[in-house]
Amino acid sequence: MHPNVARVTDAARAAGVDISVERFPEGTRTAADAARAVGCEVGQIVKSLVFMADARPVVALVSGANRVDLGRLATATGATEARRADGDEARAATGFAIGGVPPFGHASQVAVVIDRDLLAFDRVWAAAGLPDAVFAIAPDDLLRASGGTIADVKET
Repeated sequence: MHPNVARVTDAARAAGVDISVERFPEGTRTAADAARAVGCEVGQIVKSLVFMADARPVVALVSGANRVDLGRLATATGATEARRADGDEARAATGFAIGGVPPFGHASQVAVVIDRDLLAFDRVWAAAGLPDAVFAIAPDDLLRASGGTIADVKET
């Protein structure tokens, strides 16, 4: 097992959640790619996006069908402004490269905000630390394992 995948599965297990990681050689880097690979709606894909809320990193777990409203994200995190993290900032905060950032198992303690729309599904799919690795998880388990806070952060 790749060390990145092991970190994610270990973090899930530590939170009392059992996940099964699947690898797709064609890649699951985008929400549309992931939905095609696993055979689900784009909305069921969890995009783990890294942002900087003021100077603090935050991971936004967003439905694949949605885009993040930076103002709403700033409000949800108590920041005055938010912006997309660059690749170096994302890796420094989470220990993972953009395209494979998981919802938990990060290298440091990072605030997590969860898009309310993900709660509408029985099961969602998230990255497992690599651009071709994903796992299915119930939204309640995602909330528990990530330690996230539910918020309305999508663009309207």
